[in-house]
Amino acid sequence: MDNKGFISIEYLFSLFILIIIALGVLFFASSAIGSSLNIEDSLAHRLILDDLSNQISQVNSNGIGYSKSIKLPSDRGYFEITVERNKLTMEYADRKGETLMMPADMDSKYKLVSGRSYLITKTADGVVIT
Repeated sequence: MDNKGFISIEYLFSLFILIIIALGVLFFASSAIGSSLNIEDSLAHRLILDDLSNQISQVNSNGIGYSKSIKLPSDRGYFEITVERNKLTMEYADRKGETLMMPADMDSKYKLVSGRSYLITKTADGVVIT
């Protein structure tokens, strides 16, 4: 500003450049935060899927009559897990994740929902989830 109260052109131009730089930094920071939250969410669901696979494999490797109770977490939102003969498929928030497991003698396909408890049992017919 000069003595008469007018803002000089150089001052306005430098202020405009500073605003553009600040907006660019904010854009990249918000993009990085969004990406890290996306990775965290994917990793949390992947850990749920791997843990369930390990539980089913553990029941399958033990003798007839062995059972294990599991509770799927509900703090990560709603998801569904489809259990097939050698594959687990999780569907959540328009995403899909799969993991392979040791083949278990399962005659049917099971659908597991978040927040519910299930009993995995080894029977003479194979592994049963109720």
